[in-house]
Amino acid sequence: MIKAIFYSKFDVHEGPKVIHQVPKNSITTPPDSPSTTKPLIHFPSISPFIIPRQTFCSHSLTLLSSSYRILSHPICLASPDYLRNEFIFSFSIVLHHRTPFNPYASVCTKLATLFQNLEETSRFLSQDASAPDTGKVFALCEILLEDLNNYSEAMIPIDDANTLNIKLFPSYAPPPPLSPHQVPLAIVNLDALKDESWDLTMLRILPYIDGVNSLKKIAWRADADYKLVRKAVAHLVYYGCVMLTDVWSFGACYAPTEAIGQIVSDADMQGEGRRYVLTPEARAAISAVATAKDTDASTSGPSAGGTAGIAAAERVEKVREYLEGSGLVELYLSLRQGQSLRNWCLEHADILASGVLDVRRFIHFGIVKGFLYRVHKYAIATRSKSVSRVSDDDRKGAATSSELGEGIRKAKQDLRENRELAKYLDGMHCFDEICTELEISEKELLARLRNWGDVQIFYK
Repeated sequence: MIKAIFYSKFDVHEGPKVIHQVPKNSITTPPDSPSTTKPLIHFPSISPFIIPRQTFCSHSLTLLSSSYRILSHPICLASPDYLRNEFIFSFSIVLHHRTPFNPYASVCTKLATLFQNLEETSRFLSQDASAPDTGKVFALCEILLEDLNNYSEAMIPIDDANTLNIKLFPSYAPPPPLSPHQVPLAIVNLDALKDESWDLTMLRILPYIDGVNSLKKIAWRADADYKLVRKAVAHLVYYGCVMLTDVWSFGACYAPTEAIGQIVSDADMQGEGRRYVLTPEARAAISAVATAKDTDASTSGPSAGGTAGIAAAERVEKVREYLEGSGLVELYLSLRQGQSLRNWCLEHADILASGVLDVRRFIHFGIVKGFLYRVHKYAIATRSKSVSRVSDDDRKGAATSSELGEGIRKAKQDLRENRELAKYLDGMHCFDEICTELEISEKELLARLRNWGDVQIFYK
């Protein structure tokens, strides 16, 4: 939030001087003001930077004074029409020092550019004879502060030909580096945001952002360059449209984080989770039962639901049995390290057989809310594998030259695979990353690790 906006200029008799300030007395106070009135900052100590030498003009400046940050963009105009042949002015914004200031930097720059043009064409500022804290410029500063604080945008007419249009755009943290094995999961309706003017790569990959396809697989399925796909997804991550998750697999392990207490104590989150984790059939059943009740209420007798109505009612009862009350929370608490999702499904086979729980949505909800995390598998080689080659005994034992040639080809292939695999066996690369980079399944990876020999697999 903006604490103050002030307009200052270089007065040929008094030096740097604050002409207009909003709120009044926030930057400087008149000599006859009460002693209890204290300005936010001490202007004389920062005036050499607000109204600086020509070298520092036309540049954005940021100052810290006490617990406040001052943003400024001083302008110096040279002309024989001015006393001392130059006119220096500045519009400055005062923020609390902890307020993110990047969105406000453009406001100072735009104010400086606009009033520089107005001054050059009509001497809008230098010929303004209004008393301090009165007139058009003061009114503009007043409206600008209120609109930006209340609406984050402002549209202020200045004269018949000029209007000040400013909008504050939030500044987000840069997205983390993206890897080919990461899976983008949409957390907003991307189809509702889609626009035909979007980048072609973005439009091409949207159908494949489903929480299942990894970045590398999206690039392959969309027939697009991986670097362009990564850049497009990074934009979606930056604006909070998607989040990055791990490759979906029933062999993966999931466990609660310390944030599991959120869903335990938050009834609204539990209700949101129950609605999200339902299968399409369960949602349809709930809708059908609700419609039947409305129909019964509007008629004199019960409606004939038939077999479909009975099946829907039974499924709704299953939803209440397994997910109502503490049922959903207990399901999340039953996830633990060392237990694969496949084994978890076997333990809760009765719930899955009822057709009310979508396992993928169940896991995704926990990941999005931050109270579940994926337990990854890593591999570290305790010693280097020796180079595979065809021995003399193998050569002697080969019955034919074709068998010998096949052995040599196999040895070369094993050597190439071992070299590819060796760089991932330092305990820093998870199985998802290794499988994606080598384009093999986890089953094939485990087979290679067994052939390798001394490899330790650990979870974290």
